[in-house]
Amino acid sequence: MTMSRYINSELQAFSAKAYHNGEFVDVNDASVKGKWSVFFFYPADFTFVCPTELGDLADNYAEFQKLGVEIYSVSTDTHFTHKAWHDSSETIGKLQFPMLADPTGQLSRSFGVLIEEEGIADRGTFVVDPEGRVQIVEITAGGIGRNAEELLRKIKAAQYVAAHPGEVCPAKWKEGEATLEPSLDLVGKI
Repeated sequence: MTMSRYINSELQAFSAKAYHNGEFVDVNDASVKGKWSVFFFYPADFTFVCPTELGDLADNYAEFQKLGVEIYSVSTDTHFTHKAWHDSSETIGKLQFPMLADPTGQLSRSFGVLIEEEGIADRGTFVVDPEGRVQIVEITAGGIGRNAEELLRKIKAAQYVAAHPGEVCPAKWKEGEATLEPSLDLVGKI
């Protein structure tokens, strides 16, 4: 699958166990529809860059919640491993969002981020709208961590565009700034 095919693609059917707020819970495609969701794939628990990213998301989780966004962190570890990591790491202990287990690689494969020969996921971020369509995709190499504040900015732009048909957000757009209304009059004037 090429990157351009992700955008506006529909969330595929899935079912996964998750560790969330001290419990093992079931999460599936039907349970995530109706709200904005972030699927945040990372290579593995008990690693190096991954806890810094998840800690960053945890530190900004209240802001995601204000936007009506749920975060689903996903790795090919089991839900038992997620619990052990949550219980043993001060950073991971801060997580209040579901940690999805994908030991078969089904979910990672459906999003196109499974590294088959290693059985782990690339660092992939997918923002899914309430209708279950992918609106934002970011995939980085294993050694490059992501930024929760930049993700929040992108989600605000996606939500703005969804709520304001006919308007688009220019580069570096921040909430409250001017948007553009594409028209023949703008051609060659920007």
